[in-house]
Amino acid sequence: MTKTRKFKVACVQATPVIFDLEASVEKVIALTGEAAGLDCKLIVFPETFIPGYPAGLGFGTVVGSRTEAGRDQFQKYWQNSVEVPGVYTDKLGECARQNKVFLSVGVTERDKVNKTLYCTLLYFGPDGTLLGKHRKLKPTAAERLVWGEGDGSTLCTFDTVIGKIGGLICWENYMPLARMAMYNKGVEIYLAPTADSRDSWNATMQHIAFEGRCYVIGCNQYFTKSDFPEHLQTELAEDRPEVLSRGGSVIVSPLGEILAGPLYGEEGILTAEVDLDELVRSRMDFDVTGHYSRDDVFDLKVQGQPDIKTV
Repeated sequence: MTKTRKFKVACVQATPVIFDLEASVEKVIALTGEAAGLDCKLIVFPETFIPGYPAGLGFGTVVGSRTEAGRDQFQKYWQNSVEVPGVYTDKLGECARQNKVFLSVGVTERDKVNKTLYCTLLYFGPDGTLLGKHRKLKPTAAERLVWGEGDGSTLCTFDTVIGKIGGLICWENYMPLARMAMYNKGVEIYLAPTADSRDSWNATMQHIAFEGRCYVIGCNQYFTKSDFPEHLQTELAEDRPEVLSRGGSVIVSPLGEILAGPLYGEEGILTAEVDLDELVRSRMDFDVTGHYSRDDVFDLKVQGQPDIKTV
């Protein structure tokens, strides 16, 4: 496979149309066209951008008790989540094909067999193909009220003409063995969609880039309490600020240098140039799965780990 050595990538920090599947998909399509117009070959959207991260909602749950109103909220969220594959993945794939880009979108996935939801990252190729997905291994804290757990079968990378693409979602990136699994699969462009907008998150993105000697795209969304449907605004936790996610999206080089961002307090599209030759240059003195590894001392086994997919 002949690799494209230099190209632009885009990180889309935007406000989803929360709890609205159709409108959120249409926003992804519009913003993908805008980013493609900037000559970007890879476009990344945040964690569960479709149909939005339910920050501030408790779904009527405390330990030992659930409410009927909370069940109604969950049902509405479920109805606006994405079946994979399905009608809406077809729409996203067609968007990638029309714009001739690699496209990655965070969604809440509605399982086609059971009624469980998953926090999922979708990957599409420039021919419109759904290349695959990654399900978040461990939802954090109250996220476990909403999403189930993924497994090792979706710890994947995709070997493409613009390099090996893969990633982890939000606080999975604090799981050292999950990161190592991605490094072992040769990730070169590491996607980190998130809902964490704290300053410390940028340090994490720089650390991963420097540790994995890979490009990192940390992608977050920007939204406020007012962006929730009116009937849900009264259900949001009163102790949360008006701005529920201030963003903080960032693109980082394999030596940990910030190439774009961090972007706070607004919607926007970050772009940066990727140079695959920098991956080689950066690994002269540190290669976590090469000359700096100690396979005679450490052995990582991932249950259900798939092969690298060449596309």
